[in-house]
Amino acid sequence: MPVVPVSPTRQRLPAWFRRSLPESAESAVTDAIVRKHRLTTVCEEATCPNRQECWAKRAATFMLMGEACTRTCTFCDVAHTRTPPPLEADEPERIAAATAELGLKFVVITSVNRDDLPDGGAAHFAATVAAVRGRCPGTLIEILTPDFCGNGSALATAVAVKPDVFNHNLETVERLYPTVRPQARYRRSLEFLRRIKEIDPTRRTKSGIMVGLGETDDEVRTIMADLRAANVDIMTIGQYLRPSLDHHDILRFVTPDQFATYERWGREAGFSWVASGPYVRSSYFAEQVLAGAVESLPAPR
Repeated sequence: MPVVPVSPTRQRLPAWFRRSLPESAESAVTDAIVRKHRLTTVCEEATCPNRQECWAKRAATFMLMGEACTRTCTFCDVAHTRTPPPLEADEPERIAAATAELGLKFVVITSVNRDDLPDGGAAHFAATVAAVRGRCPGTLIEILTPDFCGNGSALATAVAVKPDVFNHNLETVERLYPTVRPQARYRRSLEFLRRIKEIDPTRRTKSGIMVGLGETDDEVRTIMADLRAANVDIMTIGQYLRPSLDHHDILRFVTPDQFATYERWGREAGFSWVASGPYVRSSYFAEQVLAGAVESLPAPR
């Protein structure tokens, strides 16, 4: 098994990571609503560096199907379990209620991997989209799903509910999958993204990667070409930040100039929108990312 790069000390963040954040009190409303409806967010479970900024704007990314994942990706701070809990039948309605209470016009719904379920949780995603649409018909919905272990019928279930954006992250370049995403398969994920468009050519598709895990810039260009070959519309690129000393090391800090270069490369590759920057995450300012893409994309039907 490949050795995961781990060093005993935490690297100091470069100067370009300094930024002003809103007072934590401003995010109290979002926090209270999340607690009231007993919801899990990727903002908390994955230790997202943007949580305070997003929650101050009443934006949160809901995470379905529990707090622990059946996979052991070395970049991720979400807990791991071999025995996940049963699905909560009322979770879709609780997310819909929170979406309404937060007044969200755009909501991102993701999940842990549930490889223990025959459909990987696809039906639960579909039920959640339906619940949000029922209560908040004007709200745009982005789903960020696992690969459902390549299950074609599960994918069809998730596509059938017509999310406004269908996101599935590649996370890193193909060479690093054995150390970074040991239970995932790069080519399987590319095929997953390609098949979304095959099932419904009007769906907007999206994928994202982190840099700083050991990839080269040439490999970043290759992943762009692979995503465009799968007809992916939107790409996000952000800096990997190590959640703890037990996680994969940060092997480089990409400069803002290089992130700008990635954005240019992505535009040249044909993406309708590329969000590229140190703090970019797949759901960070997702509404604005979609707004930047819609002018060059047909509206979903």
